[in-house]
Amino acid sequence: MEFAGLLRAEEGVIKDVIFLPGTESSEIRAVLRLYMMPNMSMAGSVHSHPTPNTNPSGADLALFTRIGDHHIIVGAPYNKRSWKCYDRSGKSRVLDVLDIEFDEDEDDFQCII
Repeated sequence: MEFAGLLRAEEGVIKDVIFLPGTESSEIRAVLRLYMMPNMSMAGSVHSHPTPNTNPSGADLALFTRIGDHHIIVGAPYNKRSWKCYDRSGKSRVLDVLDIEFDEDEDDFQCII
């Protein structure tokens, strides 16, 4: 099943994936309902492809131009190496992954709708 979400950043660090109400997911695609986007700035998007191909499609490129400048595509087998990040024009870009520890006292998982 494909998924799609939006990326929210704080101080240049992507910290949240926002799943919009009404997003449609199937075995072959995921459709975001951008009109459901909350009134906050988004760093970009993240979605999956059902194959190992992480190259953006025409629909992906159209989405990239509408939201932020960091767009992650995750492909099968969905592991630490099966993803790529792109800028709003579809050019591959480096996205550093930070190794951080979460404070156990904080509510680390939030649902923003």
